[in-house]
Amino acid sequence: MGSAIAPRYERWLLDMWNGDFELARDLVTPGFVGHWPGMDVHGPDGLIEALKQGHQPFDDVTVTLDVGPIVDGDRVAARWTFGGVYRGGIPGASAAAGTRIAFSGHDILRAESGKFAEYWVISDAQTFNRQLGIG
Repeated sequence: MGSAIAPRYERWLLDMWNGDFELARDLVTPGFVGHWPGMDVHGPDGLIEALKQGHQPFDDVTVTLDVGPIVDGDRVAARWTFGGVYRGGIPGASAAAGTRIAFSGHDILRAESGKFAEYWVISDAQTFNRQLGIG
């Protein structure tokens, strides 16, 4: 299982998170649960909606793999960086449209029958908020 998880994670991060949202249907189980701070999403449709919402305020989104993937049994972990150009629309943000932002985060995923069943993410909200002038 471990050897199959690493390439699947690379598709998760480098393809799906870079805009091929429909790939979620191939990468996650029907019972998938994604745990974001303060929010859980369920199933491929919930994941696709979360991806769309996360990308909506940005143009030129590029997600890169910084460390990993590190595989341990049915789990995979990695560090990534999200970059993009702010187009506006985030409540409380004072940054001008056109501001380039970048922040990093960490993923842990659990695989089941060759697909991702559970996801935990933590991102550098402090850097994100500072770049967008939130708070």
